[in-house]
Amino acid sequence: MVSTFFLTVLLMIGLFFFIRGSIKDRTEIVTLCCPETEDSILAYLRDYFQQRSYQVKAIDGERNKVTLEGLVSPSIFLAVFLSFLAGCGLFSFSLVLEMLFHPQINWFIGLIILSPVAGYFYWRGAKRVEEVAFRIDDVVNEEEKKQTVITIQAHRDELINLQSSFPFNYEVKEA
Repeated sequence: MVSTFFLTVLLMIGLFFFIRGSIKDRTEIVTLCCPETEDSILAYLRDYFQQRSYQVKAIDGERNKVTLEGLVSPSIFLAVFLSFLAGCGLFSFSLVLEMLFHPQINWFIGLIILSPVAGYFYWRGAKRVEEVAFRIDDVVNEEEKKQTVITIQAHRDELINLQSSFPFNYEVKEA
């Protein structure tokens, strides 16, 4: 019985860190090489990020860098899913506590009431202002071909979405 309690406690600790990780900042930097002109890529990126509700925060002409910012809204599905997972975990924990302590009144089952706290925690932490910064440079490679190098710093999901919808031929450049 004690071993079941310790395993359940370990699972609850894992669940806690999983819920806490749902609001973690996942900013990454990706460098893309593309044979298109700087103007066409800049026009595409401007339109793409305007459609995604990002506004220009700063333009640095010296370094050829543009910084955008936009409000990222939390996912209703993820808030409900995290609340459901927390409810399952708290239900399991309360069953183990009831088996361990044999109370006359089932007070431990009341722990399930705390499960919406996980959804609230996610909702409060995931709604934030995200920044996207990109820099466009023209580079001449070894074969004397002119390429445009785009360095983008953004949230991982935003980068995946951008790469999947990017209309130009490109290759990812290793950092």
